[in-house]
Amino acid sequence: MNLTNKPNRLINEKSPYLLQHAHNPVDWYPWGEEAFNKADRENKPVFLSVGYSTCHWCHVMNRESFEDEEVAEILNKYFVAIKVDREERPDIDNIYMSVCQAITGSGGWPLTIIMTAEKKPFFAGTYLPKIEKYGQIGIIELLDKVNTMWIQKKDKLLESSNNIVDFLQNDTVDKKGKINEDIIDEAYNSLKNAYDPVFGGFSDSPKFPIPHNLSFLLRYYKIKGDREALQMVENTLDSMYSGGIFDHIGFGFARYSVDSKWLVPHFEKMLYDNALLAIVYTETYQITHKNRYKEIVQKIFDYTLRDMTNEDGGFYSAEDADSEGVEGKFYLWDKSEIENILEEDADLFNSYYNIKSKGNFEGRNIPNLIGEDLEELENEETKNKINRLREKLFNYREKRVHPHKDDKILTAWNGLMIAAMAYAGKVFKIEAYKKAAKKASDFILANLIDNRGRLLCRYRDGETGNVGFLDDYAFFVFGLIELYEATFEVHYLKKAVDLNGEMIKYFWDEENSGFFFYGKDSEELILKTKEIYDGALPSGNSVAAMNLIRLSRITGDVQLEEKVAEIFSLFSEKINKVPLGYINTISAFLTNTVPDIHIVIAGDKDDVNTKTLIDEINKRFLLFASVVFNDESDELSKLIPYIEDNKVVNNKATAYVCKNKACLTPVNDVKEFMDLIEE
Repeated sequence: MNLTNKPNRLINEKSPYLLQHAHNPVDWYPWGEEAFNKADRENKPVFLSVGYSTCHWCHVMNRESFEDEEVAEILNKYFVAIKVDREERPDIDNIYMSVCQAITGSGGWPLTIIMTAEKKPFFAGTYLPKIEKYGQIGIIELLDKVNTMWIQKKDKLLESSNNIVDFLQNDTVDKKGKINEDIIDEAYNSLKNAYDPVFGGFSDSPKFPIPHNLSFLLRYYKIKGDREALQMVENTLDSMYSGGIFDHIGFGFARYSVDSKWLVPHFEKMLYDNALLAIVYTETYQITHKNRYKEIVQKIFDYTLRDMTNEDGGFYSAEDADSEGVEGKFYLWDKSEIENILEEDADLFNSYYNIKSKGNFEGRNIPNLIGEDLEELENEETKNKINRLREKLFNYREKRVHPHKDDKILTAWNGLMIAAMAYAGKVFKIEAYKKAAKKASDFILANLIDNRGRLLCRYRDGETGNVGFLDDYAFFVFGLIELYEATFEVHYLKKAVDLNGEMIKYFWDEENSGFFFYGKDSEELILKTKEIYDGALPSGNSVAAMNLIRLSRITGDVQLEEKVAEIFSLFSEKINKVPLGYINTISAFLTNTVPDIHIVIAGDKDDVNTKTLIDEINKRFLLFASVVFNDESDELSKLIPYIEDNKVVNNKATAYVCKNKACLTPVNDVKEFMDLIEE
């Protein structure tokens, strides 16, 4: 970071990304009317740069261009420059990334947009070098050309911007229809055709984890009994863990691998990846009962609780790939360095983690288990010894210059980690995970809801910002549902129901159905989009659909399932055309088509018989089950009126099971209960 320049307006922001640019010679503005009014008043185009604080290529463009006096002089003279943190304003990023993808056919960060004072774009791109490189236009040449056109042919640029906005507005109109009856098999076959049988995953390189693809395959396996679906999941999970995308020294997964065998990561770590992966590893454990999947989840949470949690319980957003200006430097090892630290034990460690003299990445080593049989490595004595050596290296690594940590707390991503910890805490019977999920949830409820009851997007350094977007509501409600099923504390279910109602109030399109990305009370942008594409993160509409199904089944509110049907109808054309792009929505569709098992447990929560019944539920992968604990409270009765009929029988913990749209005789016997809940 260049601290020699006088700070610009970004110095007053809370976003770590904006603060990284606060000492640029560029006269940056945060997004707001001040910048657009200036552009209008001075008849200048707007240069918009969108990124995030742990983005490697954002750092590169910053060093090459935004810290450069020559670039800054042109930007300051002929443009109004605006910086946006995509994680704080995903609505802005969502719209202008769709512009970039429409114009260029691809996207990414940093996102570079040039537009009018009316926020209408006429140029879109990503990273730009200072001067032309490898046939790619340089930022100085681009700015000069745009300035010349603005002076000489402004009408052409305005016409282009209007055409782009018109095209995108037409593209946001969805035609209602019906999802193909065979879509579940089509989605499975799409994944099967894209699957790498050697290293798993569903592309060559780069390879992203995309956990919701794997969760869909687990559901497909459960319904169809297709062993190949489960095999694809296990091979992918094993290969990811074996590769360098998993940090074998300090734990946690990186965002993606640049190669096909998961060896070389893009070294940044995102909270959402680790949350979603923890969920799918836990699900796979429930099906296979293989202990290594439990251990991998525990390692993910060791990392999260150690490095990514603030003292009040909120989870931080991300860690950078770079340290000391070099990508991956913090994570790489020389063989001689390990030998000096571990001495006579170095050979064991180096053999175990494939450490070589010549290295496996730019002359240095990324520890990995690629090519190893993970089952053969599960000898307890060896694992214990390796772990002691790993701790020595971890303590040594801690003295290095750490990558930048983005310590803002995002409601949406916290919702995912709350869901992951609650779910794993329930399955593995680890109270610490449930406690962490509760603490994070309580943090959100205490700090990220305004006096209107409106959920907010971001917390950092004691300050909240931005009204919540669809993802904030959908992901946090998901976390609250999981937290209720892990703890059976009614107030989490009530809050899930309340926030779900608020989500419908602010985001539901009453005219055409579906959820808008930003709310009715949010800043009006050039487009009102509805996100359904399931990329690195599942879409807000797909998660919302799953929440609606689950809350409808738990509470008996059939109106919620009616909205689910409308979501499926609205997006059916897109889903039918390219099922691979909408896998999480198809998982919701699958859930909606399978009759659920409805379970109510009545009894004393601390009674051993009650606990036994609940344990039998939690150890199974009952993906189509809704589970309620009748604590006989007034609060629960208001949420679920029918619950008053499901009370203890014979003074013993009692299970009520409804399946195939028929309610069965309540049971006290554990064996009878187990027979009833086998799907």
